[in-house]
Amino acid sequence: MRTNRVLLAAAAAGLALALTGCGGGGDEAGKIPTAVESTSSGGTGKATGSGSGSGSGSGKDEVTAYVDAQRAWVKCLRANGIDAPDPDENGQVDLGDARPLKTDPTSRRALEKCSADKAAVPAEIERRLAPKLTPEQIRKQFEFADCMQKNGAPDFPDPEPDGHAYGDDQQWDATTAAAKQAARTCAPIIGAPVEQGPGKG
Repeated sequence: MRTNRVLLAAAAAGLALALTGCGGGGDEAGKIPTAVESTSSGGTGKATGSGSGSGSGSGKDEVTAYVDAQRAWVKCLRANGIDAPDPDENGQVDLGDARPLKTDPTSRRALEKCSADKAAVPAEIERRLAPKLTPEQIRKQFEFADCMQKNGAPDFPDPEPDGHAYGDDQQWDATTAAAKQAARTCAPIIGAPVEQGPGKG
């Protein structure tokens, strides 16, 4: 197996995307979201994590650029009617319950208008915020990745030693029939529910 990584929650999220056949945008599969990121989506046809930026500069530079971008995003939200708090040292913005933002027309317009200012979460931030997994959880991540790769999703990422996947290492094509079948086959390994396909008849 390759030596990448898979976040336990990310695997479950990517698995859900595979089973439903939805294209997972950068926000859906394994990134550490801020409170509002679940209100926006972008289907790319891949279950991807947030990118780690352009690949230039150090992790610290990426974090600084990300926090600055989050400040610009918050400034845009405020200018368009959302009373957003300042981002914390990791660039996370706590907007509280995101459900009203989805239903309020002003908030929805603000989120759409400011989406261009929303930066991808760099891998360094994902590492900082990732929960510590138990040895058993890490073992299951390796087992799950191996199962996926052997059953139709050869591009499914392998875990790093800590059991997590970050940034571009999360990218895999969840849209193929083989990948969806692999997800159904391997779901029990991580305790994910298996969604049945359409019945015959």
